[in-house]
Amino acid sequence: MNATPPLNRRLEQARRLLALAQTGLHYTTAVFDKERYEEIATIAHEQIAEIASMEAGEVADLFAFESGYANPKLDVRCAVFNASGQILLVREAADGRWSLPGGWADVGLSPAENAAKEVREESGYTVDIVRLLAAWDTAKHPHPPSVFHIWKLVFLGEIVQTGDVIGVETDAVEFFRLDDLPPLSLGRIMPAQIRRLDTLRRGGEVEFD
Repeated sequence: MNATPPLNRRLEQARRLLALAQTGLHYTTAVFDKERYEEIATIAHEQIAEIASMEAGEVADLFAFESGYANPKLDVRCAVFNASGQILLVREAADGRWSLPGGWADVGLSPAENAAKEVREESGYTVDIVRLLAAWDTAKHPHPPSVFHIWKLVFLGEIVQTGDVIGVETDAVEFFRLDDLPPLSLGRIMPAQIRRLDTLRRGGEVEFD
C-alpha cells in the first residue's frame, strides 16, 4: 500500500507549513523561536521545490517579499461577453495561452477597480463593472498545482469604449465562442469555469467557495 499523500495534498501541507513559519516570524521576539521558524520555512521551501520541480532557492525568492501574517494571494479577473455571447480572452505572453483579463490585485484599488484596470491594460477595452460573478478558492478546483494559495474573484464587465492595449503581459486579444475556446492558461482559468461564468451571468447568480 502506497502511503504517500497525493500531490495536491502534499503541496497544501507544504504551503501550510510555510504560512505558519511566516506568521511565526512576524510575531516572535525570541531568537530561539525565530531560528526554528526559519528552519520550518526552509523545509517548506524544499518540499514545494520538490513538488513543483524547482530549486529551493527559486521558491525562497518567490516568497522573499512575503512577510507579516500569511494570507492567500488575490487574483482578480473580469468576464466580458459581447452581444453574441462570446467571451473576451487575452493571450498571456508568459505561456502563449489564453485567459480572462486579470492578475494580482494592486494595493490602493478596490477589487472592482482592479478588474476594470486589468481589462483596460490587457485588452484595450474600457468596461463598467456590473457585479461579482464568482469568488473561488483555486485549491478547490482542478487547477495545476501552484506554490501560492490563491483566491480568485471574477467580475462581470460591460464594454463602454475601445482603445489600445497598454500593458506588456498579453500579446493578443479576441472574442471566442464558448464551444470553441483556444488553449487556456489553466493556472488562471479553465474551460468549465468560463462556461460556469456564462451560466452565472445569465442567471443573475453569484458563486463562492
